[in-house]
Amino acid sequence: MNRALKAAALCGSALSLIAVATQAQAGGFALREQSAYYQGMSFAGNGTTGPSISSIFWNPATITGAGDGITFESHSSFIVPNADLDATFTKGAIPWIGSGSGKTGDIGSDAWIPASYNAYKINDDLFVGMSITAPFGLATKPNPNWAGKWYNRSSEVFSVNFNPTVGYKINDMISVGAGIQIQYLQVRLKSAFPLSSSAQTAEVKGDDIGFGFNAGVTIKPTDGTEFGLGFRSAVSHKLDGEYIQPAGVSLPSGTPFAASTTGITASTMTPEMLTFSVKQRVTDAFRVAGTVEWTNWSRLGTIHTKPKSGSMATPDLKFNYNDGWFFALGGEYDYNEKLTLRAGLAYELSPIDEKIRSARLPDNNRYWLSAGLSYKVMENMSLDLGYTHIIPESTKINIGPGHQDYNPAVGRLTANVDSNVNIFTAAFRYRWGGKL
Repeated sequence: MNRALKAAALCGSALSLIAVATQAQAGGFALREQSAYYQGMSFAGNGTTGPSISSIFWNPATITGAGDGITFESHSSFIVPNADLDATFTKGAIPWIGSGSGKTGDIGSDAWIPASYNAYKINDDLFVGMSITAPFGLATKPNPNWAGKWYNRSSEVFSVNFNPTVGYKINDMISVGAGIQIQYLQVRLKSAFPLSSSAQTAEVKGDDIGFGFNAGVTIKPTDGTEFGLGFRSAVSHKLDGEYIQPAGVSLPSGTPFAASTTGITASTMTPEMLTFSVKQRVTDAFRVAGTVEWTNWSRLGTIHTKPKSGSMATPDLKFNYNDGWFFALGGEYDYNEKLTLRAGLAYELSPIDEKIRSARLPDNNRYWLSAGLSYKVMENMSLDLGYTHIIPESTKINIGPGHQDYNPAVGRLTANVDSNVNIFTAAFRYRWGGKL
């Protein structure tokens, strides 16, 4: 039994290496789905210590809450988004681009997001660990011939983050922690090429490995009260890739030109994140928690792609996001010694508004409604389940004069967005050498 569980743990860590991209489920293209345990409370209290060490994603100091021996956790999030765009396109100056309207079909992609966490208690004060997560991801794929194909045919962002961590318990009141982020990032963006009369696809793609850090502190001023503050740094990436351009016709001369592939580089930076959490024990069986999170999306402006050689014009990627904010409140109740129930709600301020909202990511402010439970199978084994329903506010796309994506030669795109998201999560927690 013990050997089989160790094999399952190694398998879970390996599976995390192939984390898939999905429609982003935090502001911008960040992925908040890093913990089945905290999913059940809409991530309230995710920067404080608790039975799950998955809190080290937001605050590495919480690793000091791990028990004796080796702790392993495998988390899986199954995301089922639904986003339909009812679009109207008005043609611009290019003669073969026609006007039209219609629905995209569901542009979201169902996906599985894995995460794994490991911790080892060296002594009463010193702890080490490792997490493997996918902090950023995006996949929007409308019908390839929809009316707005000139502004988005498909968009994908994929990431894997390795985060070795060390935590130190200064005393019973204060703990600190820090870690190193090693992050792989891949971006692929496709759209119909306006100078192709048959609407062939142009593509920008690139990838890179970047480095950052995280740090945090927990403070327990009184028995039953805890504050946690965690910071994940920005990670700088110099994407190395290609711009693939199909054959087309130069305007206004009408001169045809051949398809080409140009090597490109592009510098970008994923945003830093600051998380403040509080947890308060009300009774021996009932606890309440809250979280406020800030994400510095405003650092993501316009990404300039540059050809590695030659002078071919390559497209810029325009983001120019605002900062993102997330507010959560939740609680959990120990029904008995084996079963814990939890629930939470949250409100998220998206970094994207109608002034910059694109056909690639029709993001908006949204409400999170969550519930979950934990069940202790044995003294050293527990299971977590969580569910969230996300309700975005009324969302519109208006790519016209004044919008950063608008190309008057291509045309104007407007759309109403009808979307919601269901998230199902599960986790397996196991400890060798101690009790959960």
